[in-house]
Amino acid sequence: MAKPLISFVLLCLSLAVFSSGSPHDELIKYGFPVGLLPAEVESYTINATSGRFLINLGDACRITLPPDNYLATYSQKITGKIVENRIAELDGISVRAFFKWWGITGIKSNGQDLTFEVGVVTAKYPSKNFDKAPDCEGRSSSS
Repeated sequence: MAKPLISFVLLCLSLAVFSSGSPHDELIKYGFPVGLLPAEVESYTINATSGRFLINLGDACRITLPPDNYLATYSQKITGKIVENRIAELDGISVRAFFKWWGITGIKSNGQDLTFEVGVVTAKYPSKNFDKAPDCEGRSSSS
């Protein structure tokens, strides 16, 4: 009885990828630039089968997104589902526009451009604006 249980647990663990790399490497693997996430990432997991992921930043942070200098907030934990050139069911990233905070629910990439989804509204920006992972603003330094 214990043998099937151990096999099942090992199978479940093999479906989730715990990488010594970075989620930025995963973004590149799926066709996205690294600058969609802040440089400061504490840990992450991704299910290789479903594409579901969890990114732990350790603390919430703010970033000014190019090119229009929109203020974005990243929650301590960011979740979603990633497949080639598409991030869906995104939760944990909000952007301030038109005097209101909007949750970014998805991102599509065609290599040249990124299309950000905020509910039924979309905005397109050149991918090159996100070539570098930005540092969190307003985060207190531990040193």
